Amino acid sequence: MVREFPRTGDAGGELRERVAEFVNHRVIPREPELDAGGPAAARILAGLQDEAKRNGLWALPLPVELGGQGLPLTSYASIAEAEGVSDHGPAALGSSTLLDALMLHRHAASRVRELYLERLTTGRIRSAYAMTEPEAPGSDPLLTETRATAGPDGSWTLSGRKWFTTAAAEADIVTVLAWTDGEPGDRHGLSLLLVPTATPGFRIVRELPVLGTGGQWEIELNGVRVPADHLIGQRGDALAVAAQRLQLGRTLRCLRWLGQAERAFALMRTRARERTLRRGPLGDHQLVQQHLFEALLAIRSTRPLVHEAARLIEAGRDAHIEVGLAKVAAARMLQHVADAAIQVHGAAGLGPDTPLPGLFRMGRMARLLDGPDELHITSVARRVLREG
Repeated sequence: MVREFPRTGDAGGELRERVAEFVNHRVIPREPELDAGGPAAARILAGLQDEAKRNGLWALPLPVELGGQGLPLTSYASIAEAEGVSDHGPAALGSSTLLDALMLHRHAASRVRELYLERLTTGRIRSAYAMTEPEAPGSDPLLTETRATAGPDGSWTLSGRKWFTTAAAEADIVTVLAWTDGEPGDRHGLSLLLVPTATPGFRIVRELPVLGTGGQWEIELNGVRVPADHLIGQRGDALAVAAQRLQLGRTLRCLRWLGQAERAFALMRTRARERTLRRGPLGDHQLVQQHLFEALLAIRSTRPLVHEAARLIEAGRDAHIEVGLAKVAAARMLQHVADAAIQVHGAAGLGPDTPLPGLFRMGRMARLLDGPDELHITSVARRVLREG
């Protein structure tokens, strides 16, 4: 059980406790089946979503006009930690659609909103976001090779490949970054297009196991044709639209990584208390105590950075530096805490009886997801130098 989340007042604290209870007792016991994917996992997830709706826990951060409960980001932040304790928590509780729902709400044509938005926010369809490509550095969207060509009737025909597209195999719609004008390296000409996955020419190429686990996919777009109104935002304006979701998306990831680190820390603490050696409890050993101390220090030092980034985003202020600091700190923190927990567990921490291998795997992935550490370090340093 994870109980370390910061309180945001009585009402917020009560809601967070209810979310934590739901994730701990309803979602986590079903993780093996959910991790396996396929139709059985989809049925289990749908059941959890129905239960979350009945309990008033559904879509907490989504705007009220989209069927959510309209929690401001700073109020939702500690709840996001509780949801993120399990990888499946956000999907089970209806918050995983926040970025795509806001993107469609703000930038999609009215017919596209009517076709997809309500079904997305109620959990009846799933979405994915396809940006990176096998032959192009993921940290530089200007090197994208996927192209979308306009037809005489205004429709778009897409060709290219994307990879590390999360949940692509289960998605009903995928937002694709592609050139509609210009050439790779230009500053303008990239656009976002919404592609229904049932469209002819859309193909799942392969699953891309990450350190032994699935969930990431490579997709191919071979002459995929979508209507003109499936352009998201203005033609050539993809980077501006993507920038709106990037800062919020990175901050949400950091909050969820804090929740996962708390889960690893709780397991480490329990192990130190309950594992007995010939000379007494494992926790009596100073080196084990040091692991606990360093892990707790990492969590407590990272949390203010992440919550400060959330505060600035909610206020509509420039949060580039704060988000960059939070993203690097949270990724390193999760990897460190999960590694320490494995060390305290010994060989048991490497096996299938605890979630620690998965938490460590996520910690290592975190240092590349949404931009590698090096990208954020360079970006923050350059901004600090410019500010004088």
